[in-house]
Amino acid sequence: MANVMEVQTEDNLQYQFFPISSGSIQFKVRAPKDAHLALTMAPQPGNPMIEVFIGGWENTKSVIRKNGEKPEKAEIETPQILSSGEFRGFWVRWDSGIISAGREGEAIPFISWADPEPFPIAFVGVCTGWGATGTWKIEVPPSAPAPAALFANPAGYPTSTPMYPTSTPVMGGGGRGVWVDATGGQVPPGAVVGGQDTSGEPLYVVRARHEGALLPGKLVPSHGCAYVPWGGQEHGKPEYQVLVGGPNNWVPTSGSNIPPNALPGGESEDGEPLMVGRVRHEGSLTTGKVQQSHGVCYISFGGQELGFPEYEILVE
Repeated sequence: MANVMEVQTEDNLQYQFFPISSGSIQFKVRAPKDAHLALTMAPQPGNPMIEVFIGGWENTKSVIRKNGEKPEKAEIETPQILSSGEFRGFWVRWDSGIISAGREGEAIPFISWADPEPFPIAFVGVCTGWGATGTWKIEVPPSAPAPAALFANPAGYPTSTPMYPTSTPVMGGGGRGVWVDATGGQVPPGAVVGGQDTSGEPLYVVRARHEGALLPGKLVPSHGCAYVPWGGQEHGKPEYQVLVGGPNNWVPTSGSNIPPNALPGGESEDGEPLMVGRVRHEGSLTTGKVQQSHGVCYISFGGQELGFPEYEILVE
């Protein structure tokens, strides 16, 4: 039986995103109009993005839109499809570029569109607006880790990670977050997103052991591994730990200027504490390690270890 998470959306057209590993989503929503979904590669609006508007234009029609552009890719009259007094069930699917939406219990979609330039969908966002608020009940398949909210934590999202057996409290004693063992590209629920790859795929904050060191780095789920920088090279690690439920506060700094509330992420082979940092490089926002004695943030990128004197650091 699927888990169900409940999300409240305000009248602000601000999407709340969560990761999705399957090619569909089933949900119930109670809203007077304008229940919007966004399908994206990253946990924020940005191209490419497909939006499905259910009950728009005062609950008279539904549309599919790409990259915020008009004319609509698909449009159909759907009078009174939503209700402020009861939950209405729907599904949205994507397969080989075909986007479709239908009512609960009906196999035939009421709207669909074939995207000639499909992209990998890793996140779904939900929102309401234009005078409407909403309550969503979103089904989470039992075979997949339950999604956790990113950047905006609505009520009802899971905060624990029971299906991953081993976890380590974040060093420093702040009590915020744990390092959770994972392998092969797994993303535990509640994983902290630190940036995004050049393809737009989200990168997660991780650490892994290498040559006696415990090194902060990046998780690229589609690659099935984490990467850590060490010795001038990028090292792929199929076994790693992911920061779960921790802070996502990044502050700019440079050189050896480490804020006192910086989040410890590991240690060098010599026992020096390593912090979690990130750098913008060639269209990516890549997480890595900050080594104070070196005065740089190191990231792994394109097979190399690259050092940057200006960077952002993760703080509690």
